Amino acid sequence: FSKHGRTLRPCPHCPRRVLRVLRLASHPLGWSRSERSTEIDKKGAMAAGGVIAYEDIFEILDQDPDGKKFDHVSRYRCRSAFESDLQIDLNIDIYKLEIGTKFTLALAPTLSLDGTPEDPAYDQTGKESLADSYEYVMYGKVFKKQDENEGGMRKSIVTISFGGLLMQLKADPKNLQDVDIDNRLYVLIRKIS
Repeated sequence: FSKHGRTLRPCPHCPRRVLRVLRLASHPLGWSRSERSTEIDKKGAMAAGGVIAYEDIFEILDQDPDGKKFDHVSRYRCRSAFESDLQIDLNIDIYKLEIGTKFTLALAPTLSLDGTPEDPAYDQTGKESLADSYEYVMYGKVFKKQDENEGGMRKSIVTISFGGLLMQLKADPKNLQDVDIDNRLYVLIRKIS
């Protein structure tokens, strides 16, 4: 399917097809572009710097560490070079990652490049958004945030639900100071290798 010059792959589990897949906010399993633009708009990338609440590069260490629970979902255990730990559920029919793959993960409250809040109505103008620079996007809500001491180091643990798919991020509290309980956030993922 093509919409505003982007080639999209609809979720095979969503009966609402492309319009729902493009809307993101109503689609708990996310969406993935089958063809990624190789040229990233430099102006958009710089403007997005103020929008992103958290960003890091992770490497996948394990897939389904507790065994496979669902046919179309895998849980990935990941670690960053900055000692951040991540567990994230992804719809593998839409976006599959392999052990050893490195990817960029970003959390943002809006997809607007200038940081303006989201309008609840679906925007069909085709204007550029933060999602244009990423391959997989989900929208969810932070439902748990806690601090813990681990070997003398303070860590914040943030848990986010994306319509049933979960993400748990354990990182330095300074890096997660813009993420609070009841925040609605987008998670954006792009493979590096």
